[in-house]
Amino acid sequence: MATPLTAARLVAALKAEGCAVHEVAGWRTNNRNHVGPWGPVHGVMIHHTVTGPGTDVVGLIYRGHSALPGPLATGCITKDGVVHLTGNGRANHAGGGDRDVLNAVIGESYGTYPPATHEHDGSAGSVDGNARFYGWECENKGDGKDPWPPAQYLAMVKATAAVCRAHGWGRKSTIGHLEWSDWKVDPRGFDMADFRRDVADALALPAGRWKGEDPMPEYVNLGVTRPYPLRPGAWDSVEFATEWADESGDHASGGSVFVRGPARFTGTVSLHLEGLPAGAVVQARMSEYQGDELRSDHPLHEIVGTVGGTFAVVPLTKRLASGRGMRVRLLNQAAVPVTVASAVLTALVWEEP
Repeated sequence: MATPLTAARLVAALKAEGCAVHEVAGWRTNNRNHVGPWGPVHGVMIHHTVTGPGTDVVGLIYRGHSALPGPLATGCITKDGVVHLTGNGRANHAGGGDRDVLNAVIGESYGTYPPATHEHDGSAGSVDGNARFYGWECENKGDGKDPWPPAQYLAMVKATAAVCRAHGWGRKSTIGHLEWSDWKVDPRGFDMADFRRDVADALALPAGRWKGEDPMPEYVNLGVTRPYPLRPGAWDSVEFATEWADESGDHASGGSVFVRGPARFTGTVSLHLEGLPAGAVVQARMSEYQGDELRSDHPLHEIVGTVGGTFAVVPLTKRLASGRGMRVRLLNQAAVPVTVASAVLTALVWEEP
């Protein structure tokens, strides 16, 4: 519980943490304080914007839209890593949520994740999150496929750490919108437990530094040598037999593991599938292995067939523990064989101690 930061203190905290800050004209008086309380505040909430290229995403978060007036968050963090401040006070970002989640955040008393939410905006037992949370709207389509560039993800961590540091909070004062409301799915494309660990890394060091921030990350660029069949009904690890770059040295020749822990990584795998019937699905996921033993699967991405060949870009963002190797696996759910015409993986890897 805390009194909200003044505009000047928020700007100072963000800059001290190393954030690139853009103060949108009028943001210091842009709020919804006239419709309800602002504070006491208890934490920071992370969102995705559900916007694509060509959208004036900062203007949208500042002004809102016909169904929901702005500001829609404290700030908008764009893909280039800039924190655009859009509101100073109450903002229409959190809506109603679960009191058990709020109490767990206030006490920072939960484990890896807050208790499951059973409330949403307008439900009988919901509590007002707009009064209690700062909000970062982060530019992303929210389809689980749009990647999170390293500069943006780092800015999200730093901006969150800046607010937590200013209030004396720990990492568990940070939640995703999906952890607050059972109607919501954001943010998609990374795991909030990993995000909280990164915030904790930032808070463990002096302001402006972060263990994961390395000016020279290692570059990995892999591909398949030739098209190969993907038969129906079984998970298949992509064998990256072409190696254009592997600065981390973690990809064995012709192997499927593209990174080994302990490490953080972010990137994409671009897939071209032939023969996938329109409307049929190939699923893609990251899977953790210890040696040749499968240990953990990560969320699915569904690739839906289109006429004339199917193309997809699957985001790869994760933190990997020591002894684990990460693979990309595909499952053909069509009734016919599909050809993986090409698969190109590009990633930046930060080794961890």
